[in-house]
Amino acid sequence: MAESSVAVVAVPFPAQGHLNQLLHLSLQLAARGLPVHYAAPAAHVRQARARVQGWGDDALRHVRFHELAIPPYASPPPDPAADPPFPSHLLPLWEAFTAGAPAPLAALLRGLSASHRRVVVLYDFLNAFAAEAAAGLPNGEGFALYCAAVSSVVGLTDAGSRLLRDRGLHYVPASAYASEEFLEYVGERARPAQTIPSSAGVLTNTCRALEGEFVDFFAEQLAAAGKKLFAVGPLNPLLLHDAPAPAEQRGGRKRHECLDWLDRQPPASVLYVSFGSTSSLRGGQVAELAAALRGSKQRFIWALRDADRGNVFAGGDDHGESRHAELLSEFARETEGTGLVVTGWAPQLEILAHGATAAFMSHCGWNSTMESMSHGKPILAWPMHSDQPWDAELACKHLRAGLLVRPVEKHGEVIPAAAIREAIERMMVSDEGREIQRRAMALGEAVRASAAVGGSSRKDLEEFIAHITR
Repeated sequence: MAESSVAVVAVPFPAQGHLNQLLHLSLQLAARGLPVHYAAPAAHVRQARARVQGWGDDALRHVRFHELAIPPYASPPPDPAADPPFPSHLLPLWEAFTAGAPAPLAALLRGLSASHRRVVVLYDFLNAFAAEAAAGLPNGEGFALYCAAVSSVVGLTDAGSRLLRDRGLHYVPASAYASEEFLEYVGERARPAQTIPSSAGVLTNTCRALEGEFVDFFAEQLAAAGKKLFAVGPLNPLLLHDAPAPAEQRGGRKRHECLDWLDRQPPASVLYVSFGSTSSLRGGQVAELAAALRGSKQRFIWALRDADRGNVFAGGDDHGESRHAELLSEFARETEGTGLVVTGWAPQLEILAHGATAAFMSHCGWNSTMESMSHGKPILAWPMHSDQPWDAELACKHLRAGLLVRPVEKHGEVIPAAAIREAIERMMVSDEGREIQRRAMALGEAVRASAAVGGSSRKDLEEFIAHITR
């Protein structure tokens, strides 16, 4: 490689919603001709590649993947009864990553630094060690990717908190619904408070169509510290409504059978239900949700699986199926023709892009929120932990593109079927729900415009590329 070139190195945090965002950004940069390297523990390189949606194998070949050797770690199953419902079972992985990844990353960066004019390191906000490694290179430049809503960081300051209150929003910090062990790990070892001071700038997976004034507020704060904000979201690919993803976007993978089922449903008639990769519902709550879906008489696709283990390839392929086997067998019989249960990894982007999908019952992780909004689908919000309560507040009250099924304060309770069914029917068959669906569709068009030529996110991405290749 010519010494005059620029190398980009992406260093994600090893959790699905974080792996995914930096891989999407890496693929976008690689598609524009930049040499991009993606560095993560071996199982998480494999996980990111296996689960990426909207990109094909050819696109993946344009990214160089590096496996960062980290110490062995326990990979226990999730605890559906955890209180708060935070994925603390992932802490052994995260501790091993923060302890072990700095040395192999430093070696990778030293090699690239010696053979390139500039090394640009893109790292997750939680990876302070990567920010410090980039700052220590003679020809290095580091940028943090903030993987949550910009408004969630705005609310941490007094002035930002006032701005949110003035908009009628109740700010919920992510720390309010995280475990004490995780907060101790974040404060003492992940050290995200050190990331921005070590960075040349910050990228965010959001757009002005969704968070315009909050983006502007955060940009002013960063500018005062001599740093630039690039709002480049949505990072997820934007699939066309009613057009099956071409084979090259599925990486040569066979089209999922749930999409064939969706093809046979009327337009805007199906509720998609999924609680993401870090949440598991208690058995009693699964039964109540099943009763609500059955009783609502609405069409649905339910991605029913437990939270990821630290290593998703360890411990077999059971994602909670055995825990729910008896209920699933009976439920599938009772809802045949009306609904579909997917117990493996669901093609969420393609489901949300499909014209038959009307709405999304979601935990409101930021990835899912952005994917839903960018495809014009409203949210039935069921937040579980971390930044999800704030994302639910943003979607339901600020964007007016969602309804709250269960407030996060009730995470210790089993929500009865009648309450869930009422929320489903409000969204799917009431005038209020139809208005929310129209609002979400308009927001989806605005989000897609921001990513199109001349849109604010496209301009920020082009400005970022111009800056790092200057």
